[in-house]
Amino acid sequence: MIRLLLALSISLSAAPSFADDLIVGRASVVDGDTLDIRGERIRLNGIDAPEAAQRCTDQAGREYRCGKVAAFALDEFLSKSRPTSCAVLDHDRYGRAVADCVRADGLSVASWLVRSGHALDWRRYSGGRYAADEATARANRAGIWQGDFQQPCEYRAEKGRRKPSC
Repeated sequence: MIRLLLALSISLSAAPSFADDLIVGRASVVDGDTLDIRGERIRLNGIDAPEAAQRCTDQAGREYRCGKVAAFALDEFLSKSRPTSCAVLDHDRYGRAVADCVRADGLSVASWLVRSGHALDWRRYSGGRYAADEATARANRAGIWQGDFQQPCEYRAEKGRRKPSC
């Protein structure tokens, strides 16, 4: 419990205007970087995970649904320590809360996703906060780093026929 309070106080002290908005509960996974807690959609701050339909290639060159794998891995990670607590930092253009989230044991959800290779450090929004986690995943050839992949923001842009927001 002390670890959770410490992690939340660190998250809250770094948060701008929405810091007093805390969402706590059993998180359902929407996709690799989006959660739902009690009907509130939450976009994990500073990371970008492959989209549900996105395909990557593994070390043997075989295609797999890396977005689906990321979502399942996130669900498994969250199931090991509940509830999830999210400190809301902002809201995105889709109305989702943008938040830093931790499990009940104080582990950062975004940091784990990047370190395990299921998401990227989205430097545009994180300021490089997860760069060390991404370097670890890359060095360990974890998750999407085991083979080839398209950046999720490029994949979305291609599917929506618009300019990438990477």
